[in-house]
Amino acid sequence: MPALSPTMEEGNIVKWLKKEGETVNAGDALCEIETDKAVVTMESSDDGILAKILVEEGTKNVRLGSLIGLLVEEGQDWKQVEIPADGSDPSSLAPPAPALTSTPAGPSVSVPPKLDHQPGKWQVRLSPAARNILETHGLDPSNITPSGPRGIFTKEDALKLLQEKQKGKPSELKPVVSPAPPQPTAGPSASQATAVTSAYPRPAVPPVSTPGQPAALGTFTEIPASNIRRVIAKRLAESKTTIPHAYAAADCDIDAILKLRKELAKDDIKVSVNDFIIKATAVTLKQMPDVNVTWDGEACRQLQSIDISIAVATDRGLITPIIKDVAAKGIKEIAASAKALAKKARDGKLLPEEYQGGSFSISNLGMFGVNDFTAVINPPQACILAVGRARPELMIVEDEEGNEKLKQHQLMTVTLSSDGRVVDDELASKFLETLKANIENPVRLALC
Repeated sequence: MPALSPTMEEGNIVKWLKKEGETVNAGDALCEIETDKAVVTMESSDDGILAKILVEEGTKNVRLGSLIGLLVEEGQDWKQVEIPADGSDPSSLAPPAPALTSTPAGPSVSVPPKLDHQPGKWQVRLSPAARNILETHGLDPSNITPSGPRGIFTKEDALKLLQEKQKGKPSELKPVVSPAPPQPTAGPSASQATAVTSAYPRPAVPPVSTPGQPAALGTFTEIPASNIRRVIAKRLAESKTTIPHAYAAADCDIDAILKLRKELAKDDIKVSVNDFIIKATAVTLKQMPDVNVTWDGEACRQLQSIDISIAVATDRGLITPIIKDVAAKGIKEIAASAKALAKKARDGKLLPEEYQGGSFSISNLGMFGVNDFTAVINPPQACILAVGRARPELMIVEDEEGNEKLKQHQLMTVTLSSDGRVVDDELASKFLETLKANIENPVRLALC
């Protein structure tokens, strides 16, 4: 399993493109591998014959360096190839599934009596007061059905159980929703209860539902996380916990952009408002190179090229393909690049060089009706711009005679998230001021 991205630690085998016994030339596509960023085609580095596929299609979480296939030279008997000892069992390449029996749900016949108090036996949610009463008097909470919300065993339930015990009236045994079947053994005695910290701990996991039966309280469906989802979660947590985020927002009048967009449409030039935002951001970064920076943990790096990452939502998660050298591109070229990269991102066909790097990010949720929001910085970048929707608002303007009147304008809120270690509040404010001027006067975009 090769490293197909800098942050890749494991991969999933999506599809084998060659079969066992097929001739392979250097540069031929061998298989498709899902990395932490995208689905990438793995190419052969040598000529030969694919003798053995050790990891089948659909195998997940294959660690880097694990053996996934064997290639032999032409002329050798590929059917008699010797499989290395460490690659004979393909299942060993993926991390083993967690053992479900590591924590017994209750005592078995062959287990010593001391396991009667093992955490997890009583899978009932207890209120603190109820827990104290049960432990003090050695009561069994499974003898009555909890009356509290979401199946919580309340203080009143415990008192009722205590009263029945004092009267000598046996309680009617009623089933309690639990991941383990009710045990026939009696509850612990008072002397036993004092030997452990808590004989009635909270359930380690919510109850598990049974197919064909109504779902129990607290049940859930576990959705396996893809490599991309896990990396996104890790990087978001890293960003919010290690980067001192600062925020600043500005309202931009985009009437001039909308007017210019209509004029271009007459000449069959189709561009979006977001394409203008990308261009305006690149022009602003060119005017203010101190914002076109990254932080490597030790020092600030000012980048010469303005490469803007655009956030694209996919079924596998959010990914940020990069439009390279945006300041040197025209609006039409930016629109074509953004469209092509977004399609490749959704299809999972981005190449590593198309999503690695970047000096500045833009995330636009305007198409979803979002007025404004704050975005999380994509390290090692220092800034990300969050773009909201265009909304009509009335503003007071002066006519040619100097009279004040109300006029409707299309306003759009942009919010800058900046890394306070490299972009201070003053620099961030000046950047937004310049960006606002470039957006509201798109003719400036042609001058840079």
